[in-house]
Amino acid sequence: MTADPPRRRLAPGRLVVATHNAGKLREIRTLLAPFGFDAVSAAELGLPEPEETGATFEENAILKAEAAARAADLPALADDSGLAVDALDGAPGIYSARWAGPDKDFAQAMRNVEEELQKAGATTPGARSARFVAALAVAWPDGHVETVRGEIEGTLVWPPRGTQGFGYDPMFLPDGLDRTFGEMSADEKHGGDRNDPDNPPLSHRARAFATLVDTFIEA
Repeated sequence: MTADPPRRRLAPGRLVVATHNAGKLREIRTLLAPFGFDAVSAAELGLPEPEETGATFEENAILKAEAAARAADLPALADDSGLAVDALDGAPGIYSARWAGPDKDFAQAMRNVEEELQKAGATTPGARSARFVAALAVAWPDGHVETVRGEIEGTLVWPPRGTQGFGYDPMFLPDGLDRTFGEMSADEKHGGDRNDPDNPPLSHRARAFATLVDTFIEA
C-alpha cells in the first residue's frame, strides 16, 4: 500500500483571509493571532468575491482560497460555513449566506429559518436539531490546497438570544449548554483546549482551526 503524501505546512507570515465578511475576519484573526501570521483580508486587498458554485462547504472554501492565492500571489485561507437544520433536510447549508439576501440581513435569515421550521411542524426542541459546519481551505499560489472541517451540534431557539457573534449565532444553542452563541463572548465561543479531549474547542470554526493548527502549522 502506498502511503499518503505528507501534508504541506503553512509557514508563519503574510496570509490572505479570503473573506469580505467583517465578523468572520475578526474570528479568524483571533484564531491566527498566536501563530505569527500577518492576516490581511481579500476585502482589504480589493480582491473580488468569486462565485460560490461548489456543491459542498469544502468545494466553496477551495474556490475562495484558490482565487485569493492566485490574485495576491500569497497563501490564502478561506472558510465556508453554514447552518444545517435536520428538519429542513440540511438547509440552508451551503446557502446559509444567501438566505440573508443581498443586504446580508441575518435577522431576516433567522426569521426565514424559523418560518420554515414552523411550516415543517418543528416546534419542540427535539425537532429543532441543527449543526454549524465550517470547512477551511488553505491554498498556495502554486495550486496546492489542503482542507479541514469542524462541526458542532445544537438546537435552534426562538426568539433569538444575544447580540454577540454574527450570522445565525443568536438562535443556535450548543448541546449541553444554556446560552446561545449570540450570548457568548468570543473567548467563550472559541474556548477549550485542542489538546484536551474532555474540553475541546467549542465553535465549529475553532474546531476546524484546531485541526488546521495541528495538521499544517505546528512543527
